Amino acid sequence: MHITQLNRECLLHLFSFLDKNSRKNLAKTCHKLLEVFQDPLLWSLLNFHSPVELKKDNFLLGPALKHLSICWYSETVKVCNTEDWMKNSFQKDFCKRHENTVSDFLLDVCNRCPNLLSLTLSGCGHVTDNCILQLLKNCPNLKSLKLENCVRITDHTLKAVTLHGASLQTLHVDFCRNVTQAGLDRVREKCPSVMLRAERSGNMIPDSKPGKKLMLEKASRKLVQI
Repeated sequence: MHITQLNRECLLHLFSFLDKNSRKNLAKTCHKLLEVFQDPLLWSLLNFHSPVELKKDNFLLGPALKHLSICWYSETVKVCNTEDWMKNSFQKDFCKRHENTVSDFLLDVCNRCPNLLSLTLSGCGHVTDNCILQLLKNCPNLKSLKLENCVRITDHTLKAVTLHGASLQTLHVDFCRNVTQAGLDRVREKCPSVMLRAERSGNMIPDSKPGKKLMLEKASRKLVQI
């Protein structure tokens, strides 16, 4: 029995076990399998492990998407999450090449995936408050928002949660150093039903703190003297 003799339900089930590249390669073999690949029911869950994957033509983005995860675990994440004034010219050039990749993708999600239920971002150092604001506005059913090591996320995102996160049940802002304790307290006050977790965030030194560079330099000199 040839694979194309299976009914659509069976083919969708078979495709569900494959990764994005395997699905794309299989879809190239015949028109029937291409139709299965393009079925929105196949794309309710998307996981990405690098910003580069967001540019590949091996997935379908649409209203069927319910769960999205972009988790980048790599040595280069450390570069992107380093403060700009600490980066050398090579590191700045490296970051500039993909600075808008995740943000542009998320804005596309805003326009095409109104039924999104959960979003997880880890290591996405270039994602801004505006991206999260637009997602909350355009995805009113969002129940889970988990952010980890996203250094450009600030209290503006927390404020957006209180204003537009009516459906939100879970909020994580772990290792987001520009989130403050005051911002976290505001979420707890205005959204008491939200399960909030902020590991290390409120206690980390924010980038925007006046004189931070000078303060760190002085602290470093003291350590050397000791």
